Amino acid sequence: MSIINKFILTKQTIESLSSKSKLIVVCKKQSFEKILPLINHGHLDFGENKVQEAYIKWKDFIKDHGKINLHLLGHLQTNKVSQALEIFSFIHSLDSERLAIKLENEERKLEKKLKYFIQINLADEKNKSGISSHEALNFIDFCKNELNLNIIGLMCLPPIDVDPREYFIKLKEISISKKIEHLSMGMSQDYKIAINCGSTYVRVGSAIFN
Repeated sequence: MSIINKFILTKQTIESLSSKSKLIVVCKKQSFEKILPLINHGHLDFGENKVQEAYIKWKDFIKDHGKINLHLLGHLQTNKVSQALEIFSFIHSLDSERLAIKLENEERKLEKKLKYFIQINLADEKNKSGISSHEALNFIDFCKNELNLNIIGLMCLPPIDVDPREYFIKLKEISISKKIEHLSMGMSQDYKIAINCGSTYVRVGSAIFN
């Protein structure tokens, strides 16, 4: 099955589950030749994990095609913030006070506003990025009220090899309590579950490219 057919099938599945969920095609480590057919098909939302890889791949194209929405899904180091703001429209991995302050400073310098998801480490896994669950509520308030960052959503990565439902539901509950509209939840293996739990952005790569 071609990449286009896999993409269409995935998108149709998402649309059948929810009219509110949007597909982010995760294209880390994929050549631009594989991505271009999806762009030509009319898709606009693409996700990358690493700033440097994305910068090399997308910088010139985005300069000439402003409609592309590029989403940073992986961890963002503070020394990559300036480069990230050049090409990304959405950052799904805001996870520390230091990073939030750096982003606010760079936004003012560049006179540019991005859309942010706060990544919450709901299981408090030591090997995973994300603001800890017990700090999340105060961190959301800090980013929105003190830094005036455009926080549009929350993001989580449930532990591997467990039923993700309880984590998706927990993130949904936090979003309701803080009146945050969007949820970045679900990947190739669990996006259907995530949509049923309220996800508005799903991050699908391997189901399309592999």
